Amino acid sequence: MSDTPNFRAFFASNDAHLAAAQRLRHDVFVRELGALPTDASKEIDRFDEHADHLILVDESRCENDRVVGVYRLMDKRQAESAGGFSSANEYDLSPLVSSDRRILELGRSCVHPDYRGGMALMHLWQALAEHIRSNDFEVLFGVASFHGADANEHAESLTLLHQNHLAPMPMRPSSKDPAEFNRKSRDALDRRKAMANMPSLIKAYLRLGGTIGDGAFEDKAFNTTDVCMIVDVAEMDDRQRSLYAKAPR
Repeated sequence: MSDTPNFRAFFASNDAHLAAAQRLRHDVFVRELGALPTDASKEIDRFDEHADHLILVDESRCENDRVVGVYRLMDKRQAESAGGFSSANEYDLSPLVSSDRRILELGRSCVHPDYRGGMALMHLWQALAEHIRSNDFEVLFGVASFHGADANEHAESLTLLHQNHLAPMPMRPSSKDPAEFNRKSRDALDRRKAMANMPSLIKAYLRLGGTIGDGAFEDKAFNTTDVCMIVDVAEMDDRQRSLYAKAPR
């Protein structure tokens, strides 16, 4: 990574852009985190051809290795052409899909390991925020993951999420195969440990006022334990809006 990254975010507009995003996804999800491979060098599924792909590049890197962050976005129209949202493989999304709200699924989010903990995610979120504003999306959702497909390994964090951050019932998806885990009582829950073990992306969504669907899902193929995150943009306060929409510094 360059000492001074030169970030630029844009939507994929050709096959080469998409392939570069899929190669980063392969490096992160398959090589790093242990998901089952779908291709020798790319992470691919049937939803890719229907979705928008938000790409972050560092233009200070060599030309064939510039993609350092990606997000896959899908609205209702795109989901209809794809036969449904990707998250519907794991969650009953009918409370969201049947609402009159403008919803946007966020998926396949990843950042190159050299750029984690820095400004890369903020640049992605700034571009995402502009897309949301321009298209008047009201609700963001998608699965967010713990590494490892054994929910009991994440029992403290999952308990905290289900005790304190469940989505309102009218907008609450539910797991199609709820994972069993050793739920803690409020008195027994170690909140400090629960937050320390929470993936940074989930903590970021919580800071935006994010909530979760009912139940977790063990994705054996992806080697993850998933929760369905929901962010109601209309419910954000000024501080939360500034977290995801402010310009990078």
